[in-house]
Amino acid sequence: MSASLKALLNQNGVRIKSTFKNFNAQTLVIPASILDAVAAFDEVFFISPDRQTASLGHLSATTGADAVRTAYGINVGGLDGTGIGIAFLDSGVYGGHTNFLDKSNLLDMGLRSRVVVSQDFTGESRTDDPNGHGTHVASIAAGNGRVSNAAYLGIASNANIINLRVLNSNGMGTVSGVLNALDWVLSNRAAYNIRVVNMSLGTPAIDSYKNDPICRAARRLANAGIVVVAAAGNNGRDSTSLKVYGQIHCPGNEPSVITVGASNTFGTDVRNDDGVTTYSSRGPTRSSWTDSLGLKHYDHLIKPEIVAPGNKIIEAESPNNLLVTQNPQLDAAVSPAVPRKQMFLSGSSMSAAVVSGAAALLLQANPTLTPNMVKVILMYTAQPLRGFNMFEQGAGELNIEGAVRLARAVRTDLGTSKPVGAPWLSTAPPDPQTTLAGSTFTWSQGIILGQHFATGTPLILCYQPFFAEGVIVSEGVIVSAGVIVSEGVIVSEGVIVSEGVIVSEGVIVSEGVIVSEGVMVSDGTVMSSGTLFLSMRVLVSDGLVVSNNLIFGDGIIASDFAIVTDGIISNSALLRSQSAQINGDATAFCGAIADERVY
Repeated sequence: MSASLKALLNQNGVRIKSTFKNFNAQTLVIPASILDAVAAFDEVFFISPDRQTASLGHLSATTGADAVRTAYGINVGGLDGTGIGIAFLDSGVYGGHTNFLDKSNLLDMGLRSRVVVSQDFTGESRTDDPNGHGTHVASIAAGNGRVSNAAYLGIASNANIINLRVLNSNGMGTVSGVLNALDWVLSNRAAYNIRVVNMSLGTPAIDSYKNDPICRAARRLANAGIVVVAAAGNNGRDSTSLKVYGQIHCPGNEPSVITVGASNTFGTDVRNDDGVTTYSSRGPTRSSWTDSLGLKHYDHLIKPEIVAPGNKIIEAESPNNLLVTQNPQLDAAVSPAVPRKQMFLSGSSMSAAVVSGAAALLLQANPTLTPNMVKVILMYTAQPLRGFNMFEQGAGELNIEGAVRLARAVRTDLGTSKPVGAPWLSTAPPDPQTTLAGSTFTWSQGIILGQHFATGTPLILCYQPFFAEGVIVSEGVIVSAGVIVSEGVIVSEGVIVSEGVIVSEGVIVSEGVIVSEGVMVSDGTVMSSGTLFLSMRVLVSDGLVVSNNLIFGDGIIASDFAIVTDGIISNSALLRSQSAQINGDATAFCGAIADERVY
């Protein structure tokens, strides 16, 4: 810090609240009157408010987790996340729950719970879970299924749990609390083998991901080899139950994280009846930055990347938690014993936890995978859901069976030298189909690239430049010889030419890879055969007026009939659909959206 800046801060009584050594950033208590003066210093990159954060609101069989436990065994226990650490930034974890016992199931004989470390970043000086959200989320990702004969088995059932409490007893937190937790992860990742971070929380995505401090911190983690999973949010419909777009929350608007929306399985293991829930937040991202002329530029990224089951999920319940105290109907009446109680919750928070568990399984199956490889594999093997566009479902619904099969085919001998275009798989590409509960579906065989969607087998045959750490899976959409590149592009009269590849009318084709110009598919079929939804330029032009003054609570969805938030939902509709039809739930929405923590 320069002497002049330090003098300015000292003269105005500025107090340093937190220092994040891994992010080269600080939280300051600073008078608003000197913000412009501080921002004018060249050494100050960006100033962001310490905004409020909040929680977002038959599983293993329908996702394919059960299939990989039996078909792709590692040692005796099979694929169960053993040795992988998952950090949960949430409202705390009740470590005494039976769901968190290790394989021996002998906690009362002195053997440890899989909650291997707990830290509080809320200032309440406690690491248990008086709110109830965090325990439920952790159990989805890593519950052992010891209750009710594995009826509520988690995804990575023996993964280690790192409990980082950033949400207080009311389920609310701050940006600085989240940054402190992420900073802790970077400093301690090796000690606990933290390979996955789950962020089932959100704050309004106002600042561009290029400037937002949580987004920038999340990217630092991804660049360091940690898979970061974020909930999309639960603002997919307005107060009149009409669809809204552009409601992805931070850090879900960050391109380096895996942003997850909520699907509805309707309680069945088969997947041909699955759909995206009506409440799941839709893209595109509407975070923005303002240039020197005062013009606002929106990020416009296709999000979420994927959806996963998130409706009426039964998992672990922490003792006397606020959610069940205020909503007794959330208790699933599974057991009267406190360490075995289970509860219902719905929301993209639950969906994110499912994907975090899936990421742990992929990393156990192939520890050499980078975060970008995990992201690509999950999208490529996802099941496109008919009737839902890409802003609703991304590449499709999570398919753990296919993802593990592809992950195990990835070469482990590439070392530190990974030449772009080199063979990526050690075997022939796997059959792009999965059968679960007697139902067979075809993979998406494509990946989202920022504002584009690419399909084609060369995506997994060749080592792509964005497989490496420190690269975003959205940079560069020009394809040559099966490799996506971004250098050496010549633009002339609307035609892009790169290494002999001619691109016209928004479609880039080379060696079997097709990159769209952001055209959405409405019926879940492959890009070339689906029904046109909307061109990217039509839906997300900078000329569209989409308000950023909503206060998102990212609350729990307690039932099909009430969306719970911790804030105020604006009555203004954003990109409203012309129909009040409900497309994601078994029954029509007939309740009201509650606010001010009314459940």
